[in-house]
Amino acid sequence: MPPEVPRQPWQDRLHETAARVEDELRLFANYINDEVVPDVRRHSSAALKTAAVELQKLAQKLDDVRNAPPPPPRPPEA
Repeated sequence: MPPEVPRQPWQDRLHETAARVEDELRLFANYINDEVVPDVRRHSSAALKTAAVELQKLAQKLDDVRNAPPPPPRPPEA
C-alpha cells in the first residue's frame, strides 16, 4: 500500500464541513417529513375547497362579462 499523504488543514476543515452539511440536510429532511408533510396532508383538502370556491367566483364573473349587453356606441367626435 502506498503511504498515506497527510491532509492539509483546509482539507480537514472541508471534510468536517461536508460531514456537518450532510447531518444538517438529514435533520432538515426529517423535519420536512415529520412536521411539514403531515400538516400539508391535513390542510390540503381545505385549501382545495377554498380554491374551488374562488375559481367558481371567477368563472361566474367571466360569464357575467361575456353575457352582458354591449355598451352603446360612442358618438363620433367632431
